[in-house]
Amino acid sequence: MKLLLSLLLIVSSAVFSGPKVHNFKLKNLDNRTTSYEDVKGEELTVIDFWATWCKPCIKSIPKFVDMYDEFESQGVQFVGISVDGPRNLSKVKPFAKSLGIDYPVLLDTDNNVMARLRVQAVPTLLIVNSEDEVVYFHEGYTPGEEKMIEAEIKKLLNE
Repeated sequence: MKLLLSLLLIVSSAVFSGPKVHNFKLKNLDNRTTSYEDVKGEELTVIDFWATWCKPCIKSIPKFVDMYDEFESQGVQFVGISVDGPRNLSKVKPFAKSLGIDYPVLLDTDNNVMARLRVQAVPTLLIVNSEDEVVYFHEGYTPGEEKMIEAEIKKLLNE
């Protein structure tokens, strides 16, 4: 019976632990290849998948810029990943500048990283812990949800 309980505990913890973010490399806004390892945070990494044509993204990004300014000193790094294709690539840098993004922005033009992390829509936000495990996954955005995301970051920092 103890063996069965032990096995159940091991299996359930394996099932409930989040997927891992394995190191990946993408171009940044200056066309330099940048790895996830280079930009991830010490405590948490907030990855925001977005596109220039995405209306909810336009509303959410300024909220994330504010959160980045608030949490950067606590080891939280925000990383924007644009999933714009080659046709819209020239719009990404001016778009990021117009929204005041002051954290790293990477370009997933072939949606390879998006697929590897099982992201199916934009905006999608992932929070990754220092062990590279996805501990929070949020798809979509409606005004006010930034408060929920901010509360989640605070909770994870206090764990």
